[in-house]
Amino acid sequence: MFAGIEEPKTWVALASLCAMEIVLGIDNVVFISILTSRLPPEKRNPVARLGIGLALVMRVGLLFAISWIMGLTSPLFTLLEHVVTGRDLVLLSGGLFLLAKATNEIHKKVEGDEDLGDGKAAAPSVGLIVVQILLLDIVFSLDSVITAVGMIPPEQIWVMVTAVLVSVVVMLLFAGRISAFVLAHPSVKILALAFLLLIGVMLVAEGMGQKIPKGYVYFAMAFSLGVELLNMRFRAKRASRTQTPALG
Repeated sequence: MFAGIEEPKTWVALASLCAMEIVLGIDNVVFISILTSRLPPEKRNPVARLGIGLALVMRVGLLFAISWIMGLTSPLFTLLEHVVTGRDLVLLSGGLFLLAKATNEIHKKVEGDEDLGDGKAAAPSVGLIVVQILLLDIVFSLDSVITAVGMIPPEQIWVMVTAVLVSVVVMLLFAGRISAFVLAHPSVKILALAFLLLIGVMLVAEGMGQKIPKGYVYFAMAFSLGVELLNMRFRAKRASRTQTPALG
């Protein structure tokens, strides 16, 4: 049942897979936070928890359908000298959806017609938000599971399930804080939407057979976030100095 548990390399693989799943989980949380921010405040947390729960169910379910997952990597047809698989079609569709959704959200934020769920405009239906969360959950789950299958032998499925469970626990623990932080800082929300655009480009590229190392993408995202956090700290210090009355 726990094949390879006594081998050090299995634990190294588990740690690596946990890190990857946590990063993909944070992507999910950011997207869910942005979508649920347009709902009335009392509905945000239940819908966010539902989205995370759906992500858990789909990822674990896909892990136990490894034979079907491997079938998605079989060639379907050739287009412009690129052999297209079922995985390519899923990633391409998900990437295009993510690009369209992130662009639309940036437009609403910048143009000032964003619905904040405060009663000033009609809030979107919960069902529509759940459907959008479900679509992206499918894309993120499929991408993470296919990556996991490539890293771990099928007989060590317990490693994959453990990594997925760890990532979901992290998502549940930090979803509220991440959501509150994103909503409280408009510049961070714009940055998060830019990250989603970047991930969408990466998914489209992978769907068209152009592999972009995830490490480069996530380093760029981490660097940009670090710069923005420094800017926020600087603005906070400047504001505190401005508000402090001069002595004498």
